[in-house]
Amino acid sequence: MGEDELERSELEAVLQTRHELGASYDAALVDSFAERIEREVQRRATDRFMSAGRPGQLQHAAGGRQLALGIVSVVAAVPISIPLGLTDHLPALLVSWAGLVGVNLAHALQARPRA
Repeated sequence: MGEDELERSELEAVLQTRHELGASYDAALVDSFAERIEREVQRRATDRFMSAGRPGQLQHAAGGRQLALGIVSVVAAVPISIPLGLTDHLPALLVSWAGLVGVNLAHALQARPRA
């Protein structure tokens, strides 16, 4: 636990201090403990925000790479398909397209966020 993290013992200490000092120090004790709670909430919110931002940034970058790979694949598929389609080499055409689809699928699965 970090130095600002709240523990049950801290709450118990505040209650014990109140018991020893009396009600005249209630406002100061409550203010002090409220400040600790606010710092802890802020720290946790910042941690969640930072950890939530990273996957989104990575996914956004992967989306751009996936688009580029898709465009390159289509551009590469045209010169491969024309000669194979004109010469009735259907098996070679299917293998070529399956390879292009496989590369795109592998990249898409690799770039997917993991749960």
